[in-house]
Amino acid sequence: MMRTQPLKVALLGCGVVGSEVARIMTTHATDLAARIGAPVELAGVGVRRAGRERPGIDPQLFTTDSESLVKRDDIDVVVEVIGGIEPARTLILTAMEHGASVVSANKALLAEDGATLHAAAAKYGVDLYYEASVAGAIPLLRPLRESLAGDKVNRVLGIVNGTTNFILDRMDSTGAGFAEALDEATQLGYAEADPTADIEGFDAAAKAAILAGLAFHTRVTAADVYREGITEVTAADVASAKSMDSVVKLLAICERSADGTSVSARVHPAMIPRSHPLASVREAYNAVFVESEAAGSLMFYGPGAGGAPTASAVLGDLVAVCRNKLSETTGPGESAYANLEVRPVGQAVTRYHLNLDVADKPGVLAAVAAVFAKHDVSIDTVRQQGRDGDATLVIVTHSATDAALSATVDELRGLDIVRDIAGIMRVEGE
Repeated sequence: MMRTQPLKVALLGCGVVGSEVARIMTTHATDLAARIGAPVELAGVGVRRAGRERPGIDPQLFTTDSESLVKRDDIDVVVEVIGGIEPARTLILTAMEHGASVVSANKALLAEDGATLHAAAAKYGVDLYYEASVAGAIPLLRPLRESLAGDKVNRVLGIVNGTTNFILDRMDSTGAGFAEALDEATQLGYAEADPTADIEGFDAAAKAAILAGLAFHTRVTAADVYREGITEVTAADVASAKSMDSVVKLLAICERSADGTSVSARVHPAMIPRSHPLASVREAYNAVFVESEAAGSLMFYGPGAGGAPTASAVLGDLVAVCRNKLSETTGPGESAYANLEVRPVGQAVTRYHLNLDVADKPGVLAAVAAVFAKHDVSIDTVRQQGRDGDATLVIVTHSATDAALSATVDELRGLDIVRDIAGIMRVEGE
């Protein structure tokens, strides 16, 4: 039997995502009530600035006093889509203290201080759900937190930022340089006016921290994630990848060590073969592989950003949290029991692609190979092309640690025969 008294929802933020959340709550009210078992009512909307026209939303719902809104005793759920660290953290903690469950899309806050939010949720007996914080509409966090709770996840690998994927896809498909592709992404609305969070990898690193924490039952923060953006990826890098039948993607990689005692999380550009499923992820789409012991390899694919897709994930969490409210229970909380060591990237093992500009004379290849051997970095393939007294060596290594590769590169830079190291990129997916 459906309850007639509505569950009241406070919405913090009414931008691209927030306005879509409000719209769906209104247009799908009957369906949402049937799925939850009670009506849901938008009881207030906290915004930074009043007076802005927001079609389809009752103007009387808006307030710039978000603190008073989340303190209301009649609020059952707070949906936070304002982003950033503050005031979001304070508002979420205040809402929980006053008995409201929280649905958030705030990847930056969760990656920096998720432990505090989870502790508060446990203390006050409320829910903290955040499916929308990673990969937009793609159901990914709930499968990690619930569907795979009985399995052992060993690796999570994927494309989790649509802006960078669009840029790299354009560089691959049209031969454009980075700046040109970024301009196109900005004009089409895929990149913000200030794209730093995306192109420097901060956005993907926050998402990697959340994924690693859920996958490995270990607290991982954004500070634990090794990060490289795509600003140094050149048209020559992309062309070199194409010559190897590969593409360049910005990947988030979270791994459990072979002995199971530690984990690592990293975000960086990498070459992957065109035969790999991630190579076919185009435009601003996201895709994530989860490799687990029993289930094997699972792939999650779909739109990773945008108002409607992200709002879809928010509404999915809202339905789950409201059901819990009616049942007077809560869903799964933080699971950090494993408490595994988070190892630095210097210990991460991967393959590398290097472009070396060298003198074109006898003995060069032997000298370069000797440096690799000295640091225990095994060479898989070498391609050499000479021109006007100089030559280009394209070298792909077998697996090596970052520390070993770094030492190799440092010594190569000191050789007279090495004119320049034009490009270094990791190789994944093989």
